[in-house]
Amino acid sequence: MMSMTLKAARVNKGLTQEEAAKLLEISVDTLRNYEKQKSFPDVPILKKIEEVYGVSYDDLIFFSKEIR
Repeated sequence: MMSMTLKAARVNKGLTQEEAAKLLEISVDTLRNYEKQKSFPDVPILKKIEEVYGVSYDDLIFFSKEIR
């Protein structure tokens, strides 16, 4: 699989932010912060993201190229 951002993974799954937040059991604001790289999910949330979005942590991009 090709690497993708958290937002791209959500969109590829066909979920709105509201739907994804509900499935991940987090607030929409928290999800927005993850997608904007203002904060980052902890391990239990990462596991849920893998399950809900159907992607591996290794396939997700959490940092912009400037940070890497």
